[in-house]
Amino acid sequence: MEVLRVFNNNVVLAKDGNSEVILTGRGLGFQAKPGQRIDERKVVKRFVPSDGRDPDHMAELLAGIPPEIIRLITEAMTKIGMAAQVERRPALVMALADHLTGAIRRINKGISVEYPLQAEVQSLYAREYDQAKKLVDVLNSYLGGILPEGEVVAFAMHLVNAGFTTGDLSRTYKITGVIQQMLAVIEQSYGVKLDQHSINVGRFITHLRYLFVRISQNKQLDREPQPIIDSIKQTYSDAMRCADKIAAVAALRLDAHLTEDEIAYLALHISRVTTDVMDEEHKKSDANRAEAGGTNVR
Repeated sequence: MEVLRVFNNNVVLAKDGNSEVILTGRGLGFQAKPGQRIDERKVVKRFVPSDGRDPDHMAELLAGIPPEIIRLITEAMTKIGMAAQVERRPALVMALADHLTGAIRRINKGISVEYPLQAEVQSLYAREYDQAKKLVDVLNSYLGGILPEGEVVAFAMHLVNAGFTTGDLSRTYKITGVIQQMLAVIEQSYGVKLDQHSINVGRFITHLRYLFVRISQNKQLDREPQPIIDSIKQTYSDAMRCADKIAAVAALRLDAHLTEDEIAYLALHISRVTTDVMDEEHKKSDANRAEAGGTNVR
């Protein structure tokens, strides 16, 4: 490997074969010049830019983060079973490390930050919230317990953001609100209350998250045979009307016009979720009537 650009004493952009990689390590960039060979004994961490991200921009961000924080994050992620993400998602590592750097600075200055949406994040993104909780616990074991519980929400949102393949965390917060609004549309349309911790609602939320990824990548579904789409429209007419309302939310909030295929598949998921909820409510109603009947007999 050879040096392409030096960002500071600890971060360099290097050429490895036909690829550009970001390397970190104490003193790695000290007095280094473009074209020089890399002393690989000094390399602590290697990042390969992905998702079309600009290597120079990523390296510049990385240069502003203390190397020990990068090491702390990568060790903590590896410890909780996220080693694959460390290797495949350098932008996620940097985002978490950058956040941790800022959090430590705020704590040292006595500045307290309240993070919104804890209940929403915990229910909509249960897997990421659980990972973030484990991550904060491990980091606190290294840092003497200085990170408050609220930091779990912030770390969880960074993990969610990585799944949306966007570097804009504000968009992730916006999407969280959009999901809540779409669930509310279903509740209002069917007169039911959805349990966001249930398996079927979780599947629906997962479908929405993949839909948002497809929207961001301009890869909406649009190749389903028309007879299948027509069949869904006829069989699930109530769900289709609800799906049309959700499509209107997507158009207003995300400036995304859903294809006919996407709306049809939304209808299938809506039907699945609401059928389960209404079946459960009918069972409870029948049980209550039976209990009331038994009371009258006595």
